Amino acid sequence: MEHVVTEVPRLTESASAVFAVLAQAGSATRPQLASLAGLSKPTVSAAVAELESARLATHSGTASSGTGRSAAVYGLGPASGSVLAVDLGPARTRVRGCALDGTLLAEAATPRARAAEAVREALAALPAGAPLRAIVVAVGDVTEPDRAGTGMRPATAKAGPVFDAVSVALPQGVPVHLENNVNCAALAELQEGAARGRRTFVYLRIGVGIGLGIVIGGQVLRGANGAAGELARLPYPWDDDREPRQEALEAYVGSHALLRRAARAWRAGDGPRPRTTERLFALAAAGREPARGLVARHAADVGRLAAAVTAVLDPGLIVLGGSTGADPQLLPGVRAELGRLSWPTEVVSSQIGDLGTVVGAARLAVAKGVQNVTEGAQAKD
Repeated sequence: MEHVVTEVPRLTESASAVFAVLAQAGSATRPQLASLAGLSKPTVSAAVAELESARLATHSGTASSGTGRSAAVYGLGPASGSVLAVDLGPARTRVRGCALDGTLLAEAATPRARAAEAVREALAALPAGAPLRAIVVAVGDVTEPDRAGTGMRPATAKAGPVFDAVSVALPQGVPVHLENNVNCAALAELQEGAARGRRTFVYLRIGVGIGLGIVIGGQVLRGANGAAGELARLPYPWDDDREPRQEALEAYVGSHALLRRAARAWRAGDGPRPRTTERLFALAAAGREPARGLVARHAADVGRLAAAVTAVLDPGLIVLGGSTGADPQLLPGVRAELGRLSWPTEVVSSQIGDLGTVVGAARLAVAKGVQNVTEGAQAKD
């Protein structure tokens, strides 16, 4: 199914403002649009007519007011288009297609090796002939351009052939944005997860790898090199007899190390040794040793990492996510260790789980798609 890349019509500033608030609201009457956009009713009426003419808005029904009168309700039109979000996870690729009001239009998931297949499946489910406004690809590393000219950024290198295959499946001319996967998950928690209503917090992901999404004043902090939150680069260990090596902390706290500890701790009388962290946590939840002790130690390790984060950022709230970090069994131990080493900080588990990265990437793609329409083609009123 073909998806076109269409030029955005030149919109007046008022029409751009009304389009932006309509995308955020999903549907609204003209009085509601006037209130949301801070514009007069005549200006909004002219803007709505302009958007309807460009097929960027459409009359979608009526709503009754308290006086018994009916008001026309407007939604986004077919020319507003859609966006695509791709989460290139370490094991699975998840893809979502959304309208610019955030409505889910398509989703697909495959093993990482078949990423292009998931993209093609989602593209085929999007409305035929509708313009694709933006694509966001979430990857597990730094995504800012290499300003120093030292070579390819790790994010591009890690995506490698998979990202190349995905690119082949996409229409030409659509802007593609790389974003760090943990930053995307942090956005998801901010907008529809455990951090709703909190403008400053951190999202601490603990799984095969470790990472931190930092939100300050409602905005993701990326840093001068786009590397803010790369916890794997914290020097570890600090010891008189051992030199820190790159990403040694990730190798110590990540889930592979947890399973290695389980292998060393397990005895013949303990039953079958868990081969996955999911099984290890299930045994701990059932009260089985040595699983309980291993999970308790893991919680203390995560608590120490949380204390390091708190010492630098004082975020007030830490949302724990990732394949092991999101398990509520960690909460008591993390809170206790953090309380022992630092000052009071709220710690909660992720509410979105494995879908956090693709949900956040879709949110970001919608924002970039709306920006594509409203900022790329403004004319003076």
